[in-house]
Amino acid sequence: MKNTIVSVDLAKEVIQVCTYTNKKVRSNSEMTHHEFLIWLFKAKPTFIVFEACGTSNYWEQKAIEAGHKAELISAKLVATVRQNQKTDKNDALAIIQAAQLPEINFIKGKNIEQQQLQSVLRLRELAIKQKTALSNQIKGLLLEFNVRIVNKDGGIIAGIKAYIEDAKNELTFEFRAVLNTASKQYELLVEAIATYDMSLERTVGQHDDCKKLLKLEGVGTVNAVNLYIALGCAELGTFSKGKDASACIGLTPLQYSSGGKVKLGSIGKYVKNSTLRSQLIVGAMSAVSHAVRRKAVTKKDVWIKALVERKGKKCAAVALANKTVRTAFAMLTQGTEYKAEYNLA
Repeated sequence: MKNTIVSVDLAKEVIQVCTYTNKKVRSNSEMTHHEFLIWLFKAKPTFIVFEACGTSNYWEQKAIEAGHKAELISAKLVATVRQNQKTDKNDALAIIQAAQLPEINFIKGKNIEQQQLQSVLRLRELAIKQKTALSNQIKGLLLEFNVRIVNKDGGIIAGIKAYIEDAKNELTFEFRAVLNTASKQYELLVEAIATYDMSLERTVGQHDDCKKLLKLEGVGTVNAVNLYIALGCAELGTFSKGKDASACIGLTPLQYSSGGKVKLGSIGKYVKNSTLRSQLIVGAMSAVSHAVRRKAVTKKDVWIKALVERKGKKCAAVALANKTVRTAFAMLTQGTEYKAEYNLA
C-alpha cells in the first residue's frame, strides 16, 4: 500500500485506471464499471485516488468497503497539473502527480446519508426555481389580457380558475384547457416543495447533529441540513479547523498577501457553493434584524448590535454567518451543545 498508488479517472461509460509503483507507471488501462468493481474486491489493499466528480462518492465508498484506502482529489487541481492534451490517460497520470504534491488537501467524500439529504435539497431548489419561473410566466401571459393575479400560491391558482370559469372573456376551449394544465402543473410544484420540506423536517427531527444545529442563531431546517452536509461527520474530518470550513464556504475575506504585506479584500463574488453561502447569510440577516429590534438578551446580541452600528446590517449578517459555521464545526467535531451566554449587564 505504501509504494503503490492507483489513480482513477471516472467517466459515464468507462473508467481509466492507472497503477503507479516505485516511481514507474505499471499500467494505464480502461475498464467498464463492472470490471472495475470486480477489480476493487480482488485487488490487494492499496491507496486509490479518485478525481472528485458526480460518481466519486459511490466509488470511494465501494473502495473502502473492499479494504482499500481511498481519497478524492480536486478536479481543478488535476486540470492544473495535467500535461499535454486532455485525454483519459493523461487525466489518470495527472491524478497520480497531483496526489504526490506536498501537503495536499484531499476532498473528503460524503456518506450515503449525506448524499440522500443533498439530493432532497437539490430537488427542492429545482422545484422552487421551476415554481418561480412558471408563476412569472403565467402572470406575464395573463397580464396581456389585463388580468392581474395576487402573488401568492393560493392567489395564482384561484386567479387562473376564476379566469377559466368566466364565460364573458371569449377564451377558446383549447386555451382554457392550456391554462388549466398550467394551473395543475403549478399545484404539483407547490405540493412537491411541501413534500421536500416535510421530508427535511422529519430527518432533522430524527438526527441528533441536525437538532443541535437548530439552536444556532439564524439556522432553520434547511441551514441545519446544509451545515451537516458541508461540514461532514466528525469521523470524516473534512476540515481541520472551523476557519477552513468558513473559508471554503466563502464567508471569510479573500487574501492577497506578498512580501510581508497582508491585504484582505471582500468575501468574494464567486464561490463553489453560492447557494449555501446565500442561505446562511439570509438566515443570519433574519437573526440580525431580530436582535436589533429587541433588547440585548445574550452576549451575542450585544456583539451584533455593536457590529451593526459600526458596519451595518449586511456586514453583521456575514460576520454572524461566519461565526455560525465555526460554532457548528466545533459542535459537530467535539460533540458539544450550543448554549447562549446571557447578558447580565
